[in-house]
Amino acid sequence: MSLRPIKVAGVKIAAEIETALLADLQQSVPQSRNEAITLSVTSSDGALVAGLAGSTSYGWLLIKVLWVAPELRRQGYGSALVADALARAKSMGCHSVWLDTSNDEAKQFYAKLGFKVFGVLQNQGVDIPSGHIRWFLKRPISCQP
Repeated sequence: MSLRPIKVAGVKIAAEIETALLADLQQSVPQSRNEAITLSVTSSDGALVAGLAGSTSYGWLLIKVLWVAPELRRQGYGSALVADALARAKSMGCHSVWLDTSNDEAKQFYAKLGFKVFGVLQNQGVDIPSGHIRWFLKRPISCQP
C-alpha cells in the first residue's frame, strides 16, 4: 500500500478517526457507552438560541460546548441544559462529568453547579495570548450543587 501525503481534513474525517480509535480501544480496555449527547433550545421561529454538545466515554461525560445566546443568559437555560445532559449521561452509566473553559464567567457558572477545578493551563512569558488561562473542571454526576 502506498500512502498519500498528509492533508487537512474536515469534520467527517474527524468523526471517522474518533470512531476508529474507539473501536481499537474497545478491543483492549473495558468501557461504558461511547455516545454523543447534543441538546438544543430553539425559538418559536426555529432559530437556535442555546445548546450543549458532549460525549460519553469510560463512565465520564465530557461537555465539549455549552452556548446560550447573550440575550437569554442568566435565565436558567445553561443550567437546564447541563442538568439534562447529566441525567442522560447517568442513564448511560456515567458517574462523573468534566469540561474545560477559558472564560472566567463560565468557570464561575460551573462552580455554582458543583464543578471543581482539577487542572489549569496558563500561558507564560511570551506565549500568545499573554496570560491566557484554561481551567479543567469536574464533578460527580450525583453531586447536588
